[in-house]
Amino acid sequence: MTLNPQAEILVVYYSRYGATATMARHVARGIEEVAGCTARLRTVPTVSTTCEAVEDAIPADGPPYATMEDLQACDGAAFGTPTRFGNMAAPLKYFLDQTSNLWFSGDLVGKPAGVFTSTATQHGGQESTLLSMINPLLHHGMLIVGVPYSEAALTETTSGGTPYGPSHVSGPKGDNPFTEHERILCHALGRRLARTALALKQGGDQKG
Repeated sequence: MTLNPQAEILVVYYSRYGATATMARHVARGIEEVAGCTARLRTVPTVSTTCEAVEDAIPADGPPYATMEDLQACDGAAFGTPTRFGNMAAPLKYFLDQTSNLWFSGDLVGKPAGVFTSTATQHGGQESTLLSMINPLLHHGMLIVGVPYSEAALTETTSGGTPYGPSHVSGPKGDNPFTEHERILCHALGRRLARTALALKQGGDQKG
């Protein structure tokens, strides 16, 4: 048994106006609060309604685009998106829709996964969006890591925060600052993913 296993957690997100990107950075910080764990921050390109439109291979700013190789190599993953009518945004769904080969090979089976989202309003579909993100991860055999009620911020928050994953209420103009509870819950998800990934590595193969 490895006494000091190292774990790398992939944080993949789509962000239109920056709120989900900020959440991703908070989740990544939570991951790196756990000794022996590192976060790999990745985004996904937009999906165009014009078939001829093609995104540059490298984003103009921010982290690189996520690849299937990133998913294969990671020990766990967090996925983030703003809500679109109570569902995940098309760019993240498009990315997940490309993972059929990983499903056939079983590369994601037994890896811990978490989800996070931001909405413009308090009741803008946070929980249904998070649940829509969990569905394909369950099909991959990933182990869903939520936010337990042992996190006091989950019962104290008057803004974002759900047991399915962290959330943020960005406001109609997207300019709401992050509350302390929202930040704490993002960090909590990151730490929980990291600790779960380490425990799974110590316990050996979880695919059976």
